[in-house]
Parts: sequence; C-alpha cells; structure tokens
Amino acid sequence: MAALAEGLVRNEDGVVRCSWGGGSDLDYRAYHDEEWGMPVVDDVRLFEKLVLEGFQAGLSWLTILRKREAFRRAFASFDFRRVAAFGPGDVERLLGDASIVRHRGKIESAIGNAVRTIELVATEGSLASFVWGFEPALAARPARMTQSVLRELVQTDASRALAKELKRRGFTFVGPTTVYAFMQAVGVVNDHLERCDARLRVDAARADLRRPARVESAR
Repeated sequence: MAALAEGLVRNEDGVVRCSWGGGSDLDYRAYHDEEWGMPVVDDVRLFEKLVLEGFQAGLSWLTILRKREAFRRAFASFDFRRVAAFGPGDVERLLGDASIVRHRGKIESAIGNAVRTIELVATEGSLASFVWGFEPALAARPARMTQSVLRELVQTDASRALAKELKRRGFTFVGPTTVYAFMQAVGVVNDHLERCDARLRVDAARADLRRPARVESAR
C-alpha cells in the first residue's frame, strides 16, 4: 500500500482509495468500492442504512459492517413493515442475540422508527422521495473534496434539516451527525475524495439517477 495525497492510498491491486477504505480488511474495501456513496432509492435499503447508522453511534462502522448479516437476520431483512410489528418478546429476543449490538435503546429505536417509516410512506409516497428531497444543491457543496474539507463535514445544513424533520415525525437516534453519515452512505452526497477511483463511479451513478418524486399518497 502506497500513501498518495492526504487521505488517499494506492493498494497492491492498483486501485486508489480513500485511506479509510484502503486497509487490509477486504470487506471494508468492498464496502468502500461498491457501496458507500452509491445512490440508494429502495425504501427497505434506506431503512436498513438509517437503522445501522443509529446502531453505529459510539462504535466503529467496521464493527457494524461485520455484524450486518446478523442484523439482517435479527431484523427481518429490515422490512420495516415487519419490524414495526415487533413486540416486547422481540426486544428480549434481540437483547439475547450476541451476534448483534445488544443495546435496548437502539433496538427499541429501530422498532419505533419502523412505525414512523410506515407513517412517513403513507404521507410522502416513499422514504426515498422524502430523503432525496434533502439533497443539497451543488452550490452548497465543497468545490473539491479533500481530506481537510471532509474532516469538517461532520454535519451540514442539509443533515440538520433532515434530522430536525425526522425528529419532528418521531424518529429517534437521528441526530445531524448520524444523519450526515447516512446521507454519505446512501449517495445523497458524494464524499469520496478527489482522485479516489470510486468517486468517479459514484458521480456517474448519481448523474444517471432518476430522483424519486415526492408525491402525496391518497388518504
């Protein structure tokens, strides 16, 4: 592995990566290369990302990534309609599951957020249309994404606005820093560094993306 500009590495496969995704863990590399920043418009996947970002608070993302399949088994593949039906027995089941993060507050938050997601879909048409409605304008984004710029992007006006609206609707574990990490993960913003090979792929995917329209559903 060779260090390049600040925050970038070139691995033995010749690929230039953000340094956080260029370590020896191949699962983390794959997440960096194929998933992080790629635009997501599927409601179940968006719910999964939102829940996992909440579980990540205070932990490393690699910890969550290594447990993701266990989380999927435990939380009905993150089908929020099924998770919303979880009861006290499911909470106790999850608290006894050593393959996930056993935190009562976060488990109960995931179930509550599933209920709130159903409510949101009923009024907004989809979780995707709601989330992508907070995509920041190009003028509000840094002209160049460097390591020093990225360090300052712990939260943004857009993440604060989205977090505020989610909280107003009853969501929990959705502070502006957690929400910004969610926006990065699902491609609402592209925070791969300049010269990172994945940045171009994410830019292309975002350019081709048909943004989901926010439509009021019939009541």
